[in-house]
Amino acid sequence: MTFVTDFIPEPLSNTNLFKPTEVGLLEISHRVVMSPMARFRVSSPGNVPRKEWDIKYYSARSTRPGSLIFTGTTLIAPDATGFDHAPGIWSDEQVEQWTAIIESIHKNKSFMFVQLGALGRLGSPKCLQKNGYPYVSASSGLYPTSELEKEAKESGNLLRALTINEIDQYVELYKKAASNAIRVGAYGIELHCLVGYLMNQFLDPKSNHRTDQYGGPIENRARFPLEVLDALIETVGAERLGIRISPYNVFGDMSGAEDPILMTQYAYLISEIERRAHKGNRIAYVHILEPRVTNIYLAEGEGNYTGGTNDFIYSIWKGPVIRSGNYALHPEDAKEVVKDNRTLISYARFFTSNPDLPERLEKGLPLTKYNRDLFLAYTEEGYNDYPTYEQLINAGI
Repeated sequence: MTFVTDFIPEPLSNTNLFKPTEVGLLEISHRVVMSPMARFRVSSPGNVPRKEWDIKYYSARSTRPGSLIFTGTTLIAPDATGFDHAPGIWSDEQVEQWTAIIESIHKNKSFMFVQLGALGRLGSPKCLQKNGYPYVSASSGLYPTSELEKEAKESGNLLRALTINEIDQYVELYKKAASNAIRVGAYGIELHCLVGYLMNQFLDPKSNHRTDQYGGPIENRARFPLEVLDALIETVGAERLGIRISPYNVFGDMSGAEDPILMTQYAYLISEIERRAHKGNRIAYVHILEPRVTNIYLAEGEGNYTGGTNDFIYSIWKGPVIRSGNYALHPEDAKEVVKDNRTLISYARFFTSNPDLPERLEKGLPLTKYNRDLFLAYTEEGYNDYPTYEQLINAGI
């Protein structure tokens, strides 16, 4: 294990990052949030979490009492998948495993939100076809990559638009998954609405060419995400619900900042969420990915968009804001954004390689490098073999 050497850590103990705050029904002890991360470690077939791996993984990262922890993207139904090793929460076997995992977090007196999502056109058409499911998105024929287009044609599972009836069915699938998440002990649900997944495919005009009530004007493109949001409010309560968005994302062939209208799309979406708050349904938070992370598969510093910021959210949304995007290597920016007392920060990659990340940020301790090649490997290596700072020092490293 080696430390990151190209930046100087600084202690953040005297900032709002280490003051308690409320998120929905929760009072958490600090504002360092473990971000949702796709790590694809579940067993197949069945998309069942590996209890023995995940208890160790999540428990190690929730040892500081009062921490807020997110699951990786958890898929709502088998037809919403497209990868064999992505976790789900639709079956009894999955529910049983998640219950044990979340209990391990509760033992640490910390809290978990389950992030619910659907892949849409980012799934593998071959994998979907093998399991008897169609390859779907907001619109037909708009493939995110040439590789997926080739795979779709070779497998005979061409990309097609969801029908109105199927959209209604997806809303019900989200409701069932949310009920399961609360049943396994999660404190809340996060609606995955970013980085090219299905909800994002409806929001973005580059992937949504529909001419019905789910396409065209910004109000129509936001309809499906808002219908799901309303269904989840009805199912679990607004205070147990958050949403995550990525206005500047280009991964999955999304528009990003190249479309000047897209910020209007997100301003409208956020204003609708605030409008619901005014009617007594204020959700727990809005979670937003920063413009310096326009593609989640690029290394830090690559794909940094400097022509816009997420500051617009504060003038629309009046609840808590979780900001994410390479803050571990930019403590100076973390200090600045948390001056707004509604702000929390979520960390992803460096939470993988630093299970004690809150302590390292608080004290300004060195950060352990991560191995990107193992992020999606089906092994415990690169998942459960990262020691704490104290363990490294005791080992003489």
